[in-house]
Amino acid sequence: MKNVTVDCQIGGRTLSLNSGQLAKQASGSVLIQLGETSVFVASQTGPSRPGTNFFPLTVDYRERFAAAGKFAGGYLKREGRPTTREILTCRLTDRPIRPLFPDGFRDEVQVMSNVMSVDGENDPDVLSITGASAALMISGMPFRGPIAAVRIGLIDGELILMPTVQQQAESTLDLIVAGSQNAVLMIEGFADQLPEKEMGDAIMFGHKHVQTLCRLQEELVKELGIEAPELPIPVDNPFDKILQSDAKDKLRDAKTSGDKKDRNENVRELKASLLEKYFPEDAEETTDGLTKAQFGDAFYKLEAQIVRDLLLSGKRLDGRAPGDLRDVSCEVSRIPQVHGSAVFTRGETQSLATIALGTTRDQQRSDGLFGEQADRFMLHYYFPSFSVGECRPIRGPGRREIGHGCLAERSVKPVIPDSDKFPYTIRIISDILESNGSSSMASVCSATLALMDAGVPIRQPVAGISIGLVQEGDNHILLTDIMGEEDHFGEMDFKVAGTGRGVTGIQLDLKNDGITEQVIRETLDQALGARKNLLRTMLGAIRRPRQEVAATAPRLVQTSINPEKIGLLIGPGGKTIRAMQEETGAQIDIAEDGTVTISGENAAAADAALARVEALTEEIQVGRVYNGKVTSIKDFGAFIEIAPGKDGLCHISELSDGFVKNVNDVCSVGDVMDVKVIAVDDQNRVKLSRKAVLAENAPDDEEEAVEF
Repeated sequence: MKNVTVDCQIGGRTLSLNSGQLAKQASGSVLIQLGETSVFVASQTGPSRPGTNFFPLTVDYRERFAAAGKFAGGYLKREGRPTTREILTCRLTDRPIRPLFPDGFRDEVQVMSNVMSVDGENDPDVLSITGASAALMISGMPFRGPIAAVRIGLIDGELILMPTVQQQAESTLDLIVAGSQNAVLMIEGFADQLPEKEMGDAIMFGHKHVQTLCRLQEELVKELGIEAPELPIPVDNPFDKILQSDAKDKLRDAKTSGDKKDRNENVRELKASLLEKYFPEDAEETTDGLTKAQFGDAFYKLEAQIVRDLLLSGKRLDGRAPGDLRDVSCEVSRIPQVHGSAVFTRGETQSLATIALGTTRDQQRSDGLFGEQADRFMLHYYFPSFSVGECRPIRGPGRREIGHGCLAERSVKPVIPDSDKFPYTIRIISDILESNGSSSMASVCSATLALMDAGVPIRQPVAGISIGLVQEGDNHILLTDIMGEEDHFGEMDFKVAGTGRGVTGIQLDLKNDGITEQVIRETLDQALGARKNLLRTMLGAIRRPRQEVAATAPRLVQTSINPEKIGLLIGPGGKTIRAMQEETGAQIDIAEDGTVTISGENAAAADAALARVEALTEEIQVGRVYNGKVTSIKDFGAFIEIAPGKDGLCHISELSDGFVKNVNDVCSVGDVMDVKVIAVDDQNRVKLSRKAVLAENAPDDEEEAVEF
C-alpha cells in the first residue's frame, strides 16, 4: 500500500489523514492530525467465535502522558487502567460506528486509538471518531461509512468550530456531533441552559462541517485505490415463516399484557413452549435440520416486528399515548444522616440519590494531558443487577455506569453555585433501584431533588427525559419516556436534560443510519414539554432549596486575605495555623489567591476560627475595640496582644479612668481585657486605651440618678 496523506482546513487549522506507512499488518490504520495533536487509529478484524449471536465490536482509546511531554504522577511511570476520560472517549467512538455494520455481521472487530502527541490547543478525543471511521473505510470490512465528528463551542453568542482547549474553558456549550454525509448519527453535548432552537442550530452547524470530513475520507480511499467491499447477502431463515403463522398472535398477546415483569415472563413461557415443540427432549436440531440459533434469530426478529408495528400504530406496550409520561412520584429526606436525599420514580424506573457535603480537601483531583484539575462536584451512578431482576457478579463500575454517571453529572453541573457562594465539595450517589428505561435521566431528577433537600442553592431545577423513535420509510413516531423494550426495538434513544430555560445536557444514540434535522428539532420540542411536566411534579415535593444545610454537614465559611499575608497566617513551619486548628477544632485551607476556607463540625468552631483568621490578617483599625491579652508589663504601661503576632502599648495613663500609680494595680500578665486602638504611628506602632472603652461602657448621669 502506498503512503498517502490528504488534508483540509477546518476551524482555521489543517486536519490531515495519513495511511500506508504505519502498522501495515493491521486491517486498516490511519494517523489523524489537527494542528500538532495527532491520534493513531488502527482497526482489526478476525473470525467470529462459535456461538456468537451479537456483533463483537471493541473500541479502546488511550492517552499517554508522554504525548504532552509529561511523566505520569506517582510511583509508577507507566499508565495503568483507563481513566474516566478515556472510557468516555471509547464510548464516544463506539456509538456512531456500531450501527453502520450490517445486521448479522458477527466477525470480531477491534478499533484502537492511541494519542501520539498533544499541542495543548487541540483536544484529541473528537479526532478518535473520525480516525476510527477512516481506519474502517480502508480495512475491507463491510462498514457503511464514512462518518466524522466535530466539536462545537459557543462564545458570546457565536458558534465556534473545533474550539481550542482555551476556548472550551470560556464556552457555554460543549457539543460533539457525529454523522454521515446525509444524517446525524450521534450527539453528546452540555450547555448552560441553551434554548432548544439554538441547540438545534448548533447541531446542524456541526453536521455541515462533518460532511467536509466525510469527503476527506472518501478522497483517502480513492487515493489508496481501495474498492468498497461487498456487503453480505442475508440468508433466508425458514423459521421466519414458521413463527409468523405459529406464534405471531400469541407473542403479540404476551407483549401487551401486564407490566414489564409479567410481559417478560409471558414471553419466556411462550419461547420455552415453542422450543419444546420444535426441539423435543432438548434436541439440537429439528427433523428438517434447523438449529436453535436459527430459531432464536427468528423469534427475536418477530418480537421486534410486533413491538414496532404496535408503536407505529400508536399503541404502546403499557397503553400510553406517544407523548405521555409514565406516573411520576418524588420524595425527599428519605434517608437519615446523609446531607440530602431523594427518591425519584417514573414508571418502573427508580433512582435514589444521596448527597455528601465536604470541604476543599474532599475534591477529586486528577492529572491528564492538559494538567491537573480538581472537581468539587461529582455524581456517581450505580446500576446493581437486582434493579432489572437479574443476578450477576458485583465488580467495579463498568463503562455504561461511568458513561451514565458522567451524563447526569454534566447535565446538573451548570446549575451548581460557584464556590464563592457555596464553598462545599458535593458528591451525589445515584443508586438505581429499579430500571425500565432512561435511568440516567431519572438520576438527573433525583439529583436535583437531593441537592435542594441538602440546602444547595442551585440556580434552577433540572429534569431529564428520553425520547425514542420508530421509523419505517417516511412514517415515524416519537415516543416520550421510552421503556426498555421501546429503546431496544426502536431506532433512537435521545436523552435531553435541562431547566425551564434551556438544555443543559443532550445525548443521542441510534441503531439506524442517522436522523434528519426535522426529527432532531421535533424531538427537542417534545422533550421540552415533557421536561416542564416533570419539573412541576418535582417542585411539588420541594419548592426551593432549604435555607440551611443539614445539621450533620460540616459548617463552611470563607474569607479573603491579602495573599502577602498567607505566610503570616501559616506561621513558621505551620505553627500559627496548627495552633488555630487545635484550639478551635476547625480545619483551615488556604488558596493561592488568598481565599481561606474554614470548616468545622459546628458553626461555633467555624466562627471561632474565622474570628482568629480575620484578627490576624486584617489591618489594625483605629477606633476599633479588640479583646486583647496582656503579654508584658513595664513601668510606663502594658503591652497587649490584640491579634496573633500583633500587640500594642496601653500607656499607664490609658489603663483606667482614674489615677494609676502602678501598672500592676490594674492588670497582670495573662489578663484579658477590651482595649481601643487610638492611634497607629508612622512606624506601625499601635497605641491602645482601656480608659476609652470604660468611658464608652459607663452609664450616663441620668441613668445613675435612677433609684430602684
